[in-house]
Amino acid sequence: MADNSTTDRQGWVEALDRLTKGREGQDVTIEVLDRSFGDQTEAERLPFAYTSYDPKDDVVIVAVGGRSSSHPVVLRHMVPHPSEVDVDLDTGALRAVEQDGTTTIVSFFPPAGG
Repeated sequence: MADNSTTDRQGWVEALDRLTKGREGQDVTIEVLDRSFGDQTEAERLPFAYTSYDPKDDVVIVAVGGRSSSHPVVLRHMVPHPSEVDVDLDTGALRAVEQDGTTTIVSFFPPAGG
């Protein structure tokens, strides 16, 4: 994942905007790897809405759903105070690490029939 990483917060804004434009509507899975609570799947193969970095609140947001009658509600996963964000625009992989080491991994799936 080399398109954008580490602590370049302005780079995060740009990379996450490009990821949103390039992957909107694809299905995603959101996994959270947490030392205290264990590994958990928060969303599995739901339609991707957007991702962004809010520098004011220092949070990465990944949103799914909210665009169809089958998924009418938007689920927002928040990564507060990230210490690292890696985006691979080729594969659509996103990894965000919180200061406590909790890691969020967002995986994209090709569109059906594609």
